[in-house]
Order: sequence, then C-alpha cells, then structure tokens
Amino acid sequence: MVARGARSTTEANTPGGLLVPPPRNSDVDAFLQGLRDLGWVEGENVHVEYRDAGGDDSRMPALAAELVALDVDVLVTIPTLGVLAAHRATTTIPIVAIAAGDLVGMGLAASLAHPGGNITGQTFFAPEIHVKRLELLKTAIPSMTRAGVLMLGGAQPNAYMLRAMEEAAQALKVALRPIEVGSLGDIDGALSVAGADSIGGVVILDHPQFLTNPSEVAAIVNKRALPSVAAPVIATHGALLGYGVDIPEMFRHAAVFVDKILKGAKPADIEQATKFETVINLKTAKALGIDIPPMLLAQADEVIE
Repeated sequence: MVARGARSTTEANTPGGLLVPPPRNSDVDAFLQGLRDLGWVEGENVHVEYRDAGGDDSRMPALAAELVALDVDVLVTIPTLGVLAAHRATTTIPIVAIAAGDLVGMGLAASLAHPGGNITGQTFFAPEIHVKRLELLKTAIPSMTRAGVLMLGGAQPNAYMLRAMEEAAQALKVALRPIEVGSLGDIDGALSVAGADSIGGVVILDHPQFLTNPSEVAAIVNKRALPSVAAPVIATHGALLGYGVDIPEMFRHAAVFVDKILKGAKPADIEQATKFETVINLKTAKALGIDIPPMLLAQADEVIE
C-alpha cells in the first residue's frame, strides 16, 4: 500500500516531516502524471509525502497517523485497508480512495453520489471481480470441479469474497477450497496440502502482499503446476489468467480528486470503476499444457506469448 498526502508549496517549506523518496513504479508515475496534467508539479507547487507499508497490513494505521500528524491537505490511499486506516486516523482531512471496495457497504459513505464525511475517490465491487475470475478459470479449465481460493489469513474482506463466490461456484458446479496463508512464505506449503484435495485451479484474492510481490506469487503457484487467475499484474508476471480494474488508470484519475480538493472543494462523489482488464498468459498456458479456448482469447485485452 502507498499512502500519500499533498499540500501547497508554502506548507511544504514549513518544518515537520522528512520527504521519503517515492517507491518508483508505474502506478506512482501515473498518479504524478495525472497531477502534472492538471498543473501540479511535485517539488514546484505541490509537496508529496510518501509512506509505503510494503505489503504489511499491520503498518497501515501507524503510517496513516504519521501523515495526519503532518497536517497534509489531502490523503490519497490504496487499497481498501488503506482507506480504513486513513479514516480511523482522521475524520476531517479529505481522503481520496484510489481504488477501494464497497465503501457504502462498509459504512464509510452514505451513498456514491452523496457520501458525506471526508472520503471521495473511486470504488469497485471486489466480490464481482472475484466471481468473474472464477468464471474465467472455469472457462479455461472446463473439467475443473474444485478450485482453491488463496487468501491472506485474517484479512477482513475474505468472508465477504467467499460468500459472493459460493453462489457462482454452485452454478458452475465447482466446489471452493479456501487456502489461508500467513505470509508469502506459507503459500507453497499451503498449495501442497490443497493439491492433495485435487483442486483443479486457484483463484487468488487481492491482498497487498500478493499484489506487491506478483512474480513471487505467480512462480510459487506455477511451481505446483496449478492454473491460476488473479489481478492483471500477477498474470503479467506469470499467472495463467488476470482480471481486474485498470489500476494505473485509477492512480492517474485520482489526481482529479486531489486537484479539486487543493483548489478548495470538499469531498464530493465517489466514482465506480468502469475500465476492467483481462490478461491471458499463453506462455504459462503452454507450460501447463492448457489450450485456451478461442472465445476466451477473443475477450482478452492483453495476451502474453
């Protein structure tokens, strides 16, 4: 998770807080480019403080509190756990959610059009995304009758996601096998145990530890010769299939909300994600001996060969 706050140049020149070098990746670059497109240039007329939990969810509350203590003008954060941490840290500083789950369902917003409170930004309905991932995996592996669901143990959204997937699994005639792990290092052993239950594939839930270590997650799953479906970033790093929101675009668009707040607007509406990506990794399909149906290939936004 990356949490960032922005404030004006005059505030940036006041004492307090050390500017931490940003984690340079395409998502951060997209956010900064979005700011530049709207006239905000880091180091010139806007100051940005960065905090990165490095995939450790337990650090989010402390990092959010650090940014609040700096009295920033706006907090920008991803993912849902980052929004929760920011909201617990402040009910007055505006919070821009780059990409969060059901903010209304979690009680953080009264409605999308009129959220009230201090949260604005973008949301997507994660349960529906994970249902779609299960459907894609079944399409790619029609013979699959049992699917593992890889998740980080104790994560708040797990039960919510599983409930949504259960109904779809019944319609697809697929039994779900939850696979909880405490860390990345536990995945291999957990998949080994799950493999004894004859799972035909794995649906990987979105957790920061997984999303920030896509190559490692994909490599471990592929080592067990298990077809998998996950966020697009994990598919580009080796998982068989990927489906989810266009995260770089959501980072870029988050700048629009920041721009309004820095110009004096109060948090207003919450937008739903409208752009989704399907990624198929044919290199992995070949290694696993899987023939991807032409119909599925035709749906793909990106095919990796």
